[in-house]
Amino acid sequence: MTETSDFPAVDLTNCEREPIHILGAIQPIGFLIALTADWLVARVSANVGQFIGREPSELLGLPVDKVFSPQAVHDLRNRSAMLRGPDSVERLFQCDIGHGRQFDIAIHFSGGQVVIEAEPASGEHGDATGMVRSMITRLDQTADFSAFFREGARQVRALIGFDRVMVYRFAADGSGEVVAEAVKAGLGQFMGLHYPASDIPAQARELYRRNLLRVITDVNATPVPIIPRRDESGQPLDLSLSVLRSVSPIHIEYLKNMGVCASLSISIIVEGRLWGLFACHHYSPRCPSFERRSVSELFAQMFSMRLESRERQQTVEYERRARDISDQLLGAVASDETLLKDPDWLGDILTHAIPADGVGVWLGGSYAFSGSTPPPDQFRRIARALNGTAAGKIFAIDHIGSLIPDADAFASEAAGLLAIPISRSPRDYVVLFRKELIHSVRWGGDPHKPVAYGPNGPRLTPRESFAEWKELVEGKSQPFTSSEIRVAETLRATLIEVVLRLADEASAERQQSSARQELLIAELNHRVRNILGLIRGLIRQSSTEGGSVEDFAKVVDGRIHALARAHNQITDDHWGPAPMQALIDAEAAAFVDDHERIITQGEAIFLNPNAYSTLALVVHELVTNSNKYGSLSAEGGRVTLSWHRDAKGDLTLEWRETGGPTVAPPTRRGFGTTIIDRSIPYDLGGKARLEYDPKGVHATFVIPARHISEPRQIPAGAALRYPRPSLGHPQAPPPKILAGHDVLLVEDSLIIALDAEDIAQRLGAATVTTAATVMGALDQIEARRPTVAVLDINLGDRNSYPIADRLAELRIPFLFATGYGEQANLPSDHRGRPVVQKPYTVENVARALDGLLGPVGRE
Repeated sequence: MTETSDFPAVDLTNCEREPIHILGAIQPIGFLIALTADWLVARVSANVGQFIGREPSELLGLPVDKVFSPQAVHDLRNRSAMLRGPDSVERLFQCDIGHGRQFDIAIHFSGGQVVIEAEPASGEHGDATGMVRSMITRLDQTADFSAFFREGARQVRALIGFDRVMVYRFAADGSGEVVAEAVKAGLGQFMGLHYPASDIPAQARELYRRNLLRVITDVNATPVPIIPRRDESGQPLDLSLSVLRSVSPIHIEYLKNMGVCASLSISIIVEGRLWGLFACHHYSPRCPSFERRSVSELFAQMFSMRLESRERQQTVEYERRARDISDQLLGAVASDETLLKDPDWLGDILTHAIPADGVGVWLGGSYAFSGSTPPPDQFRRIARALNGTAAGKIFAIDHIGSLIPDADAFASEAAGLLAIPISRSPRDYVVLFRKELIHSVRWGGDPHKPVAYGPNGPRLTPRESFAEWKELVEGKSQPFTSSEIRVAETLRATLIEVVLRLADEASAERQQSSARQELLIAELNHRVRNILGLIRGLIRQSSTEGGSVEDFAKVVDGRIHALARAHNQITDDHWGPAPMQALIDAEAAAFVDDHERIITQGEAIFLNPNAYSTLALVVHELVTNSNKYGSLSAEGGRVTLSWHRDAKGDLTLEWRETGGPTVAPPTRRGFGTTIIDRSIPYDLGGKARLEYDPKGVHATFVIPARHISEPRQIPAGAALRYPRPSLGHPQAPPPKILAGHDVLLVEDSLIIALDAEDIAQRLGAATVTTAATVMGALDQIEARRPTVAVLDINLGDRNSYPIADRLAELRIPFLFATGYGEQANLPSDHRGRPVVQKPYTVENVARALDGLLGPVGRE
């Protein structure tokens, strides 16, 4: 029996068991002092005497003002008050702590204690803002992702002076790849190397996500213990956010095996996840100044933001091209329905949107193939297995073997799939297949290398050789990306509409209900994605219109609110009647720069919610089509929308276009035309007539009188208070309805709270106090009573009703706010209180406050 026979099989995942955040020591480049909640010294690093001339035994238990100067204590307390969130770290530079030396200091909270870490001040006083701005300008000038990553590595190396700086990107399985590198001449290249997930264990990746910068100045340095190692409850100090945290012995050995003497890692965070790292190596000890490290961290944050923006822009452009292909698919099948049963044609058009090697179509138990696909009997097994997945959802997998057994036998023909369900019962699918992707991956060492005992005892010693090792990835395909899955959702909406058209008369009774439900779900999903695409397009197209960030924000804000205003009209008044003119204004403002190009003629009309929603959809399609193909697409074109009520009280509307291109009837009947022609007759029992006059489209609609409500009494001056929206132009200043008021705003989202605070200030509030929790709000009320309050009903897993009870006791007026579309189900004590629907706007907040405060409540 060998000496290792008593131990189980070992690989690099042993590292994941190491508690690297509670090693109980720091690096010797500075010292650490941990304070209790009342600022008494609870822990110190053993080397504190080297820096401030007082040994640990002298400091433990002392108030901090007996250790640092009064000014330093004042500055530290102020800085600790700025700490927000569990992972927040604040910094002080050139701080004179009263011992004749100046220090650069980091401060954070850990387990109820205040942790202060200090290093001798570097004396650098560079222009950090100007430096980062210049670095980002260079990034923005890069043409593609490769150049972007390469420039990022160059900038970081120029800043900190390390021998090697790499941009290291994580894959979904935790492994990583060096995608860019800036290296000192004469050193070997790591560019393109892959490293297994075990090289950076899961707990280390989590620390990189929380603590953005990690420095190791000398792998041969002796760690400095923290005294005492454990507190009175036996707990070590959690150093997750420490800037001086000591280093795992395993990681030290790993770096020594690479010949690295110093390292620096800066996290790249994209959409809240750890995208990768700036991994920096130096082949002799090196300690960049605290200020340089802070600047490099700021640059990495800006780099992450630019990277996220570029990735989103790439995704938007890809999805736009895919929507064009979806429209092409629908248009072709509309003229020749047999194309759906032609897998060669279908495969050709679908693989232009989502790259694949083959397509299988499964309809009613029959199948058809194109390209590289599994054998027919295996396709039947796959179809049965897909029936066990979630109904009505895209299903994508890069290893069919995880769906059905023995799939590796045909992996050379089909190893991965993306299934697009196009019905519920019986289940039909269009399935895209990808071949096995056998490729050589350049690994920096063997990720499966067996155990070898080293100085750390019977656990894995990191690889002592980094010779290139090749691993064949077999049985798997190229994974389907999240963008490709979103494109598949769009294609699914189109295919469902095609399937609905192909339903024959004999099976209509059985299949019609299910297919209609599928069509509505898919169409809703399709249209929501189109709205998101439109908003992204508005942002991109608006970027050239404003000379400053403020101008750009106003343009985008005006357009996005124009899209939402039609729906808000009926939800603002608890799903009550809403003015038709507001509906027309909202659609005109969203699509037409010059609102005079849509001329309205008619008396004030209020529509009930059902009719309002139906007409909103009809007007949206009319304006959209005219903007694309009709009079609004041509300079000088006009639309006249007029209405009147006849003797029976029915409402007749006429849409007439003039001055546009010559009109011809469409070659196919799309979903939008169906909405215009059939929505009002079908949903409202009215009439619709659509004429394609060569001089311009002419449409006439009749809405029965039962859908019309009498106009409400509009307060004098209301039109001035809530003007018609203009496209990207500032609105009239809001009334100072909160002048002289102290406002309490309870909102658990910081961004939404800042937006609401800004609205309250625009409405004239004297002060605005925000709180995110029930207890925080109650404390604010007792500390300084507000004169009016706005309460978000839902505060995470709690609600704001206890706050409302206290305000009611004090007779302080307040209103509720909610982000839910349905009306709030308030408790009996607060039934009838005003409720503002989110998102907050100046208009809806002012309108609610006007009803709450009235003339008496305002100054």
